[in-house]
Amino acid sequence: MAQIKVNDLTFCYEGSYDNIFEHVNLQIDTDWRCGLIGRNGKGKTTFLRLLTGACEYSGTITGPMECVYFPYSLPGGACPSPTVLELLEKLNPEYELWKVCREMEMLSVDPEVLNRSFCTLSGGEQTKILLALLFSGENRFLLIDEPTNHLDMEGREKAAEYLRKKKGFLLVSHDKWFLDQCVDHVLVLERQTITVMQGNFTSWQEQKARRDAHALAENERLQKDISHLQEAARQAEGWSNAVEKTKLGTRTGGLRPDRGFIGHKAAKMMKRSKNTQHRMEKAAREKEGLLNNLETTEELKLFPLTYHKECLVKARDLSVRYGERIVCRDISFELKNGMQLALKGENGCGKSSILKKILGADIESSGELFTASGLVISYVPQDVSMLSGRLLDYAGEQKLTEHLLLALLRKLDFPRMQFEKDMSCYSEGQKKKVALAASLLTKAHLYIWDEPLNYIDIFSRMQLAQLIRTYRPAMLLVEHDKSFLEEIGAKQVEISRKK
Repeated sequence: MAQIKVNDLTFCYEGSYDNIFEHVNLQIDTDWRCGLIGRNGKGKTTFLRLLTGACEYSGTITGPMECVYFPYSLPGGACPSPTVLELLEKLNPEYELWKVCREMEMLSVDPEVLNRSFCTLSGGEQTKILLALLFSGENRFLLIDEPTNHLDMEGREKAAEYLRKKKGFLLVSHDKWFLDQCVDHVLVLERQTITVMQGNFTSWQEQKARRDAHALAENERLQKDISHLQEAARQAEGWSNAVEKTKLGTRTGGLRPDRGFIGHKAAKMMKRSKNTQHRMEKAAREKEGLLNNLETTEELKLFPLTYHKECLVKARDLSVRYGERIVCRDISFELKNGMQLALKGENGCGKSSILKKILGADIESSGELFTASGLVISYVPQDVSMLSGRLLDYAGEQKLTEHLLLALLRKLDFPRMQFEKDMSCYSEGQKKKVALAASLLTKAHLYIWDEPLNYIDIFSRMQLAQLIRTYRPAMLLVEHDKSFLEEIGAKQVEISRKK
C-alpha cells in the first residue's frame, strides 16, 4: 500500500518564535479516508499546505502522488462571474466533463446548473460542484479543508454518503457526526503529540477518555508516592543529623562515645535518605509528561435575563419575500423562556432572513410575526470575516468588560499571544470565538445565533453545548451540526421554500 511519509518535520511562520510543528514523524496510507482533528490554531490547514509543498519547511515529506488542496482558490475574487462550465475550465483545463457530471449525480446536483452563473448558486451548491471537480481527477491524494461550512443538514448527509464511497483523502471537519460517517482513520493534533489511529472520531474520543483517565489516576498515584518519599527523606536526613551530633556528646559511664560506630550509623541513615531522594526523582520523571495531552475544557458561564412574560417570539403563517421572489412561506413557531429553537432547511430557504426580520431588518413579509416589547437580544451573525482592529477596542465598542472578554477567550482555548494582534489577522475560527464570547458576556433575554459553529473546533463545540444544557437560555439559532442540536435538545422548525 502506498504511503505519504513525514520525517522530522519542523515548521514555523516567518517572524514567529514558536514552531507549529517540531520533529514530526508519521505515515498516511493513500487509501485511507482520514479525518484531521485538532483545536483552532493547532495547524490543521498549515499541515495540509505543507503536504502540497506550498510552504518551506525542515524535514522531508515524500509520497507517490500529488496532494491537492480543497477548497480551490477561485479566480476573479470571492465571487467569480463565469458560468460553472467556464469556472471548471479555469480551475482545471484538463478536466473531463463526463467525469464531473458523474460525480455531480452522486452528489444529487442537477446538471442544468452547469450553464448558470457560479455566483447565483447557493454556498452548498457551489461546494458540491467543486467537490465533483475535485474527485473527477485520478492518482491524487485529496486534502479537504472544512467542506461542511456552507452545507445544510441535508447537504452534509449527502456529502457524507458520497465521501463514504471514496478513498484517498485527508479531511478537516469539526462536525462529529460528519466525521463519524465518512472516515476510517483519524490523525489528531493533540496538545503535545500527533496521534494516528484506525477508527472515527467517536472511537478515538472513547480511547482518549480511557487514556486520560489512566493518566489522571497514574498522576494521582505518583503524587502520593512523591509526597510519602519526601517525608521519608526528611525523616532519614533528620535522624542522620541527630546521630551525627552524638559524636560530640559527653561521656556515658565514664566512657567516650564510639565516634566510628556513630559515624557509620549516621552514614547509613544518610544513604537511606539519598536512596529515597533518587526514588522520588524517578517518580517525578515518570510523572513528567503524563498530562501533556490531557484535553481539558473549562466550564463556561452565562447570565441570561428572564423575560417577564412567557412568549418571546411568535410566528404564524409567516412568509418572507424579496421583491417577487418568495424565499419561504407559511412558517409557524413559538419561542418561550428557556426554549432552544433551531430553524432547519436547505440553503437559501430564508432561515437567516427570518432571524434578521426578528432583529428588526426591513424585509418584506406577510403573515404574523410577534416579538415581545423591550426584548434584549444578543446576536451572532453568520459572517464575522469583517472583524478587524484591536481586540480591546472591540470590547469597548461592544461595551464589554475587557478582562472578562480575555478570560472567556482563554477558556475557549484562545492563544494569549493573539490578544495583541489585529483581529484581521485572526483565523476564521478565532474571529467566530470573539463573536461568541461577546454574545456570552451580553446579558440578554434571547440569544440569536446564525450558524455559530462554522470554523469552531470540536472541543469548543462541546463546551458550548454543555453551557446551553446548564443554563437553558432562550435561544433561536440556525445550525447544521446534527450532534450539537441533539446534545442541547433543540426543538427544530422546518423552513420550506415556495414550490
